[in-house]
Amino acid sequence: MNLLTRNLLILLAGLLLGVSLALTHGVLADRPARSQAAGLPLDMVRTLSEVFGKIKANYVDEVDDKTLLENAIRGMVTGLDPHSSYLDRKDFEELRVGTTGEFGGLGIVVGMEDGFVKVISPIDDTPAQRAGVQAGDLIIRLDDTPVKGLTLDQAVNIMRGKPGTKITLTIVREGEEKPLRITLTRAKIRVKSVKSKVLEDGYDYVRISQFQERTAADLRKALRKLRKENGGRLKGLVLDLRNNPGGLLDSAVAVSDVFLDEGVIVSVKGRTEDNKLVRSARPGDLIAGAPIVVLVNEGSASASEIVAGALQDHRRAILMGHRTFGKGSVQTVIPLGNDTALKLTTARYYTPSGRSIQAEGIMPDIVLDNLQIKEQEERFKPLTEADLSGHLANPNGKGRKEKGKPKAKGNGKKLVTEDYPVYEALIVLKGLNLLKAGK
Repeated sequence: MNLLTRNLLILLAGLLLGVSLALTHGVLADRPARSQAAGLPLDMVRTLSEVFGKIKANYVDEVDDKTLLENAIRGMVTGLDPHSSYLDRKDFEELRVGTTGEFGGLGIVVGMEDGFVKVISPIDDTPAQRAGVQAGDLIIRLDDTPVKGLTLDQAVNIMRGKPGTKITLTIVREGEEKPLRITLTRAKIRVKSVKSKVLEDGYDYVRISQFQERTAADLRKALRKLRKENGGRLKGLVLDLRNNPGGLLDSAVAVSDVFLDEGVIVSVKGRTEDNKLVRSARPGDLIAGAPIVVLVNEGSASASEIVAGALQDHRRAILMGHRTFGKGSVQTVIPLGNDTALKLTTARYYTPSGRSIQAEGIMPDIVLDNLQIKEQEERFKPLTEADLSGHLANPNGKGRKEKGKPKAKGNGKKLVTEDYPVYEALIVLKGLNLLKAGK
């Protein structure tokens, strides 16, 4: 064993032990640290040392030790699962900015699949959403740069840039015969996580696009405003979680609590006691038991699935749409010092009934087909009994009076063509109210 290899073995053993102790301090604060030195696979450490030496001696360009060691740390973490990663100073800052709702880029939440960047969901009112990028799209080229061979962080860094600059994405989409080329203009992304409107008198719509620090507070504010606009009456609510990639666990719990009076919302189970918890609802349903339809699709992930699963298990809402993404793991951000951090998968979460969503997703109660509805022009007035010559008179007098249709707000009669799932959700809410009224 040469001097470099021997010294590197000592260094790497110390680094591995140091990483283990750092995690112990960050995650297992109530347990004594357990030495890992005796259990280190020395053959693999020796191989790592040898690879380090070969790169230093033979790589086409000179590489400094810091870069190699940082890459080793990245590989150690990213090899665990698609959601764990090492965050350098820049990545850590971008993560903090992202949870507060303002950042730069294209406005898409992405992951990796078979070496390509997969779109989990486009974010509302962003360049990606306006250009027609869809959940499930595979990005194979960024301008002239092939995605194959890039890490997710490298691909994301290419997509980000100065607002006003352009980038062309080459996308493979299911159902399309050839790749699509979509050019987007980067923008400052300001995410407003809660949007709301009145669909018809007594029927409200709330969309949550991400779960951020203020989402639950913004939701309560929106519901109070809607209640005021409806004169204090609420017949039903459409809660739209489509293409919501998730966000903060605490935010998802708080949003679920808005609609529940009691019971478990989510349970988190990891290897350690620090990574086990159960979160339950507190008394107080803000909409007083009014029926809810939750819209979900394949772009609804993580925190969205927590909310959907909790409301479904408690029979508090009807779920409509498509099977959700299936991200049932919890990531903990563990600061390491020098403004770096680990984003580490530390637990799985479970719905109130004990279901794991991981890699399965949540199946909606009512599955909707991907349909596009077009309004048909009425060419002639249909003939009725009252139009027939010599028809019998109604014994009640003037006949049944037509009840006027409720005055539509928001999309009105265009709702069926503009957003078919919301229209179907509204129909279900109306049916639930008729049953409740005994009509």
